[in-house]
Amino acid sequence: MAARAEVVLSGEEREVLERWARRPKSSQALAFRCRIVLAAAEGRSSKEIAAELGCNHNTVGKWRGRSARRGFDGLPMSRGRGSRARSATRTSSG
Repeated sequence: MAARAEVVLSGEEREVLERWARRPKSSQALAFRCRIVLAAAEGRSSKEIAAELGCNHNTVGKWRGRSARRGFDGLPMSRGRGSRARSATRTSSG
């Protein structure tokens, strides 16, 4: 069994995540990820968090790992899924 990634938050990071998790204008996906990371920082297992939040423990492990590796940069997605930058292959016809 792989060791779970340890999530350590500063007081300021915890405050920001709690605010994002509660803020009405936060996307539901971001608020959900914040709740995962906050619970992980409390030392709870992925299975416990998954049971509480009603998701798969693999989902919890994914966001726990990203947060442990990247901190805040691991949470928000700057672009939607599959919205890769397109290459400029069109030619202008004139």
